[in-house]
Amino acid sequence: MIIRSLELETVCGITSKLPENVLPEIAFAGKSNVGKSSLINGLMNRKSFARISATPGKTQTINFYNINQELYLVDLPGYGYAKVSEQEKQKWGKMIERYLHSSKQLRAVFLLIDIRHDPSANDRQMYDWILSQGYHPIIIATKLDKLKRSQVAKHVKAIRQGLKLDAESVLIPFSAVTKQGRDEIWELAEELCGLRKEEEGNLGS
Repeated sequence: MIIRSLELETVCGITSKLPENVLPEIAFAGKSNVGKSSLINGLMNRKSFARISATPGKTQTINFYNINQELYLVDLPGYGYAKVSEQEKQKWGKMIERYLHSSKQLRAVFLLIDIRHDPSANDRQMYDWILSQGYHPIIIATKLDKLKRSQVAKHVKAIRQGLKLDAESVLIPFSAVTKQGRDEIWELAEELCGLRKEEEGNLGS
């Protein structure tokens, strides 16, 4: 994906009306400190377009990034941060649920898991919950650069076992530092949004 234009088009809080977009949407979910903003910045080739907060749990909105007037990357609020009250967590959960239920353009949900650790109870709960909403989450194992190359296979296996992934489930290791996994994520996103054939056709013309 060559980024020709980029805009943070819509920011939705707990009481906001969700946009009725006509372009396809790809959503990103994950724990508060899993590196979601770093991933989105990496996909967009920007250093700080998606804000990276020093305090986990600060992202309390659903952010819609319009890419090339072709699709939206949708940044969902982080979950599982201990210092956030149960009441706040429930509000964010309802906001995410409302989005998953009501979006007519959502093509896929990417769930981010820190590759260094086994999936937490919150991760497993989110994975099962996304499944229950009718989506098959695509797993992105973040912070790949924090591991030695020899450790990667073992940690990928632990995530697959921890989430009880089937053989068909897609898991993409990603590093915001080296950008490994970026092209693979974009290829999948473009395919899911029906953009790849069109672009390949343009290249051949």
